[in-house]
Amino acid sequence: MEFLRIPSISTLPEHRRDVEAAARFLARKLEELGFPLVEVITTAGHPLVYADSGPRSADGTAATAAPTVLIYGHYDVQPVDPLDRWDSPPFEPVIRDGKVFGRGASDDKGQVWMHLAALEALREAAGSWPLRVKFILEGEEETSSTHLHEFLRRPEAREMLAADVVVISDTPMYAPGFPSICTGLRGIAACQIDVYGPDHDLHSGVYGGAVANPATVLARLIASFHDEAGRIAIPGFYDAVEPLTPAEREAWASLPFDETSLCREIGVSALAGEEGYTPLERMWGRPTLEVNGIWGGFQGEGTKTIIPASAHAKITCRLVPHQDPGAVLDSIEAAVRQRLPAGVSYRFTRMEGGRAWVTSPGNPFLQAAAAAMAEEFAFGRRPVFVRMGGSIPVVPALAERLEAPVVLLGFALPGEKFHAPNEHFHLENLRAGMRTLVDYWLRLGAWPAPLAGG
Repeated sequence: MEFLRIPSISTLPEHRRDVEAAARFLARKLEELGFPLVEVITTAGHPLVYADSGPRSADGTAATAAPTVLIYGHYDVQPVDPLDRWDSPPFEPVIRDGKVFGRGASDDKGQVWMHLAALEALREAAGSWPLRVKFILEGEEETSSTHLHEFLRRPEAREMLAADVVVISDTPMYAPGFPSICTGLRGIAACQIDVYGPDHDLHSGVYGGAVANPATVLARLIASFHDEAGRIAIPGFYDAVEPLTPAEREAWASLPFDETSLCREIGVSALAGEEGYTPLERMWGRPTLEVNGIWGGFQGEGTKTIIPASAHAKITCRLVPHQDPGAVLDSIEAAVRQRLPAGVSYRFTRMEGGRAWVTSPGNPFLQAAAAAMAEEFAFGRRPVFVRMGGSIPVVPALAERLEAPVVLLGFALPGEKFHAPNEHFHLENLRAGMRTLVDYWLRLGAWPAPLAGG
């Protein structure tokens, strides 16, 4: 609750000191847990928090052959707007109906806290940890992890963060009662398109019909990005996309999915998207191009009869494995350049980008996580393996830089309203997640015995 009270909103400059306070809070907690090396690393943005239990166990005995685990998480949170939609103040956490409400409860403070609490319980019960543990916690995940990416490129970062496996709890499970482990994330490519016409707004009566209207041009341009079947109509966009395997499609089709319930949850009358694919396939395994915002011209009440001088749109694409963000943006810019009529110009601004990530369910570290979840959370039932439609750009960066497998072991639920008012975390999942993590560390500590064994 103390952690949740810190308004560590990374995107708002006025909360910079709050973000720093959250970093110091975590550093103190890690020191209290017994980590001999804890460091708050200054960056050009918000700080990183690093900790290492060292090559010797907490009680000073020699280290075993157990693997080294790097735990990643983030302590920054999203803005709270609209504030009037919260049932209780976002930074005054409360418990209602078995849930803790507050900004960051599930994304990601609650899930970071599970790791701290699990290690504390394990140390108190056993006197030490059965493996070497490292932490890297950042304060910029909600703003694209810019300075963590810069840190990962430093020569010393590879040795500092070296680990046999990276474990991240920042993902939701498939559904209540359906424990799951995420094996894939979509990537992202973002851009802004600005269309310019006359050098100032024109009187629509005097000039209308003789001048290209940037707002109309942009609307037609955006409409041309999809065909009537919902497929992205940009040459080259799908060049690197591999089809979903029959095994994946069969596994996802076996999951319980209620289209009517999803429509009701998100407030639409029907779902839409690329023909030939189920909603889960569209959300997890197919690339997308979405308009995040479009504006231009007069926005006030009443009428102002103008031809606007410019119009603008922000676009993000979710990418699947093997798609390169730069190549995708190249294809979009080429389409913009080819499709704009005479009389207007454009500016194409490239923004954040990150590759998709996918791992094999057969990875032994992932299988050990599944066994722990089955034992402590699902009461013997194996969790399902799913993908997630969102992006965590640092995941592929960590996997590539450290040459280590990544296990996404998250315990949030899709309906917990992360990024929205009334964000919450089910305490049942918080407790089950802590039990699962303790079980998981004990299994990894049994290395080199079979990781999925008892």
